[in-house]
Amino acid sequence: MNKVLNLLGLAKKAGRLEVGEEPTGAAARARDARLLLIASDAADNSFRRLRHFAEAGACLYTRLPCTKDMLGKAVGRTSCAMVAVTDIGFAEAIAGKLAEEDAASYGELAEKMSVKAQRAKQRRREQEQHEKNLRMGKRRTAAKEEKSEALPMPGAGKPPKAPGRRSKTRKEREKLRREGEKRESAKRYALARPVKFGKGSVKKKKNGKTQHMEV
Repeated sequence: MNKVLNLLGLAKKAGRLEVGEEPTGAAARARDARLLLIASDAADNSFRRLRHFAEAGACLYTRLPCTKDMLGKAVGRTSCAMVAVTDIGFAEAIAGKLAEEDAASYGELAEKMSVKAQRAKQRRREQEQHEKNLRMGKRRTAAKEEKSEALPMPGAGKPPKAPGRRSKTRKEREKLRREGEKRESAKRYALARPVKFGKGSVKKKKNGKTQHMEV
């Protein structure tokens, strides 16, 4: 029993033990408790409350083969009726030590606690792997961005085109078309006489005099 009490003392120093009825109930309701323990000489009402705490917190519970004075001395109190172990490692170790001293009374408790500990370890590994995957995903994204920045732009590194080979823009082509039309029009009417509108637009000579005819 001394080994169990020593483990309880270590759990108390590590902050993984709630001492007293109210702290034990609060830890169980918050689903932080892993194992609830009660002294052998605690009242039946205290044991019923401990059982209700365990049902609310979905955790294991048992009665210790030690008195309230012995339990209180282990956790730094003059007397203590119940405690709650909040660490799965300490809870598994305490259950294992109890089973070593009395396998008939605590063997089943140790087996159930071992199963819970294995599940907790598996969940912890899965959580760590998930966090690692998230970190690696961010690193891969950053690496892809750096790689894309390092790649040359399309067309980069190619020699520039000669000035005469540069393709004309739409505005330039439209401008050349209009200039060509102007040249064709100028050639067509190069020999034509200018037309004057209004009176005297047509001139004829008659008897050596110029007459203006109305159009």
